[in-house]
Amino acid sequence: MLTYGCQTSDTSTGKSDPKAEWWSLEFFGPNYMIGWVEASLVEDVLGRTFNHGSGGVIGNGNPADLTEAARGWVGGIGGNNRAVVGADLPKRIYVRWQSAVEPQTYRAWIDIGDEARQVLYDSTHRRCEEAPERAARYMAALYLGLAPGGVVQAWAMDSCGYPVKVARGKAEIEPLGPHLGKSGGNYYPQPKATKQYIEKYGIPYGSW
Repeated sequence: MLTYGCQTSDTSTGKSDPKAEWWSLEFFGPNYMIGWVEASLVEDVLGRTFNHGSGGVIGNGNPADLTEAARGWVGGIGGNNRAVVGADLPKRIYVRWQSAVEPQTYRAWIDIGDEARQVLYDSTHRRCEEAPERAARYMAALYLGLAPGGVVQAWAMDSCGYPVKVARGKAEIEPLGPHLGKSGGNYYPQPKATKQYIEKYGIPYGSW
């Protein structure tokens, strides 16, 4: 069961609502900026480490047309839930991923602070003030956006389902390359739409 020391006193309206035993961690990327999450680890507030495995493809929300849609974190925040089974709320998160459009492989530890943990805890223990008749969220959710240049941005979903920015970091380059040097330097393949987008607009470094 998730616990948190700085629990607020006004969470009783959602305290008895159904809720998951664990919280969710998912990864995503900007439109067209295709990548592959090779590995992830979670260290929880009790000092335990959990292997969260590969996160799979990121940046696959390609619009049908070639508008300049990769700038900023436009949409895509939210979606799938993937529980960190056995873990209490997070202290920090490790992720290693391929930015296939550059191509480059990055790795980073991202610290998750008190503000983020409070949002995660409250999301399942407090009902949304805009819709108090609805039950509190069933599962707390944290999302990490991974962008070219090694940018990492974290959001926690609040009780109303809105993303709250809670952490930001800059990854370092993984010197062994993709798959820790076991793929012969081969990266996750880019779809045709991604190649066309980059040929037309380039990679919008600095927009994330």
